[in-house]
Amino acid sequence: MIESSDFRTTKISLNHGAGHMPALGFGTLIPDAAATISATKNALEAGFRHFDCAERYRNEREVGEALQAGLAAGGIAREDIFVTTKLWNSNHRPERVEPAFEASLDRLRLNYLDLYLIHTPFAFQPGEEQDPRDENGNVIYDRDVTLLDTWRAMEGLVDRGRCRAIGLSDITLDGLLPVYESARIKPAVVQVESHPHLPETELLEFCKEKRIVLLAFAPLGHGMRPGPLEDPVIVAIASRIGKTPAQVLLAWAVQRGTALLTTPKTADRARENFNISPLPEDAFDEISRIQTRQRLNDVVNTGSPGFIPRVGSA
Repeated sequence: MIESSDFRTTKISLNHGAGHMPALGFGTLIPDAAATISATKNALEAGFRHFDCAERYRNEREVGEALQAGLAAGGIAREDIFVTTKLWNSNHRPERVEPAFEASLDRLRLNYLDLYLIHTPFAFQPGEEQDPRDENGNVIYDRDVTLLDTWRAMEGLVDRGRCRAIGLSDITLDGLLPVYESARIKPAVVQVESHPHLPETELLEFCKEKRIVLLAFAPLGHGMRPGPLEDPVIVAIASRIGKTPAQVLLAWAVQRGTALLTTPKTADRARENFNISPLPEDAFDEISRIQTRQRLNDVVNTGSPGFIPRVGSA
């Protein structure tokens, strides 16, 4: 599945769908519009060719603007980049899937998507309100649609040639199994939080067996303190091999066979996060033996992404 030993150019083939996903991905969860544009351009200039977006982030238009400008300035073809976006929870009803997809495509200024993900397996009350709440502040879920209903509508997008692959995000192995077993078009990618404090080993083994790409978000711990970046094992290895803790964590993620998403906000950090290389085998094994366990985002249990502000910008 993995092509190239140079992590900066490593691509992973999508066996359930078309195309190859660059292992190093840039995540666009950035609340500020101007920062979204500058960070996306910086990532493209640093070498990133995989961009992960979402309707829920409310900045697809800015990402699209930055990509178009960056492609034109750098002489980069659309085929050279891999773009993902995600269906939000309030659009799980089958009749809402294609309109939501087309709206995202329009905001991104693209004529096809490389990958479309169901953002979470939780259906919210359908409508334009992304975060529907009752008078007590509780999420209003939609109990009249199943994840498989939504998945079948996603399959239709692939049938119509508008999307090259489909997948799921923020899902557990238990949640993935029934979809995988019933799907006509199997999930190409599963995106979940994963880092040495949450290795998702069982899910990764299942994905490898079924030839699904596991795409790790928050591989650096999303800046949470304490987190993987401060882990003494990571810090010691970074010092020993002359890399930063971030570079060590990202290399470990690719070396174990996953793709990853990171969100550097500056040009210097984008270059740092892109400039990774294989770890010595003993260092890789040492990281894999870390026993600390912590989940930083409870989205798999609620459908409400913990890294996205509820009110205002997303």
